[in-house]
Amino acid sequence: MKILVLNCGSSSIKYKLYDMTGETVLAQGNAERIGLDEAFVKVTLKDGSKEEIMHDMPTHKEGVKFVFDLLLDSKYGALKNLDEIDAVGHRIVQGGDLFEKSCIVTKEVEDGIESLIDLAPVHNAGHLRGLRAVDALMPHTPQVVVFDNAFHSTMPPYAFLYAVPYEFYEKYHVRRYGFHGTSHRYVSQRVCEMLGVDIKTQKIITCHIGNGASVAAIKNGKVIDTSMGLTPLAGLMMGSRSGDIDPSAVTYLMEKLGKKPQEMADFLNKESGVLGITGISSDMREIENADQQGDPKAHLALEMYNYRIKKYIGAYAAAMNGVDIIVWTAGVGENQISTRWNVCSDMDYLGIKMDKERNNCRGKERILSADDSRVKVVLVPTDEEIVIARDTQELILEARK
Repeated sequence: MKILVLNCGSSSIKYKLYDMTGETVLAQGNAERIGLDEAFVKVTLKDGSKEEIMHDMPTHKEGVKFVFDLLLDSKYGALKNLDEIDAVGHRIVQGGDLFEKSCIVTKEVEDGIESLIDLAPVHNAGHLRGLRAVDALMPHTPQVVVFDNAFHSTMPPYAFLYAVPYEFYEKYHVRRYGFHGTSHRYVSQRVCEMLGVDIKTQKIITCHIGNGASVAAIKNGKVIDTSMGLTPLAGLMMGSRSGDIDPSAVTYLMEKLGKKPQEMADFLNKESGVLGITGISSDMREIENADQQGDPKAHLALEMYNYRIKKYIGAYAAAMNGVDIIVWTAGVGENQISTRWNVCSDMDYLGIKMDKERNNCRGKERILSADDSRVKVVLVPTDEEIVIARDTQELILEARK
């Protein structure tokens, strides 16, 4: 079975084509600047090198059409006919409390995703455009949606509700949803396979630390809490997102700066976090370089960044009455050696003992903790696309029975 996985943003389309027989990636790339000037697709070739192809893509329909063209190209693709694609799987950021698991796309499902646009206006609108583009170009190919917040749907009400009048939850669905669920799901399952343990017996804290970042507490295979909230803005300090902040500080700044609600939301999402503190960049590699050159604000940003991750790990260890495994994943979690070391240092009370030599690695599966550490600290590169492909295959095979 061949599965095409699409992750459609407001102006981008990431794609991966899988042969599910061996879960082999046949073709992959990323279309960027859709609807803007100088749109292009960055294609990963069979030898691992990348090539940029300029192509005008006014809408997602043209973007998806060009992706299909590339999949049929002898140099960039792996198909002779689009009929070889058995199904298309999509990442959907916000499923609200309407969707607690992956499902095959129907008119009702599409309407449900559309009804949640207010909760994730940029993301869900982009996802819908991708869904509809595929439907227009390949109307007989089944599509599956995998929701970013679905893995977090096991959180108990006392963890996901905000302390505001209950009617706001009933009327407006205001609650903690959490995101990066597909990643948290993959790495929590994969780490148990690596260590030869049953996920249903483990207390796991998964740290998805990238430009967007979140932490999840997973007890006996189920999420009991996660750091992101109604939107991906809550929780940790991130590349350009503020993370947790006193709501009164927000209204105070709105008055001082004369900002409207959407302007303030943009400010907290795009101009805050590491970027806001340093004034340099939202890229942690640049911040680490600046710190090494003696920039005091870069050093402060790293201290703030690491401290907040440490604080969430401690809170979730308390919530689960202990922790057996801590997993690091995503761009920073997989590659920034100093962040992992500084966060996991001075946590002897939890039984964490790091091994400096083991921690000196990037982007590969590895146990980072010492042999005598009571808590296993492990690096697991994430693979959200394979989770989407597996869910898609499973649902399509079930539907064919």
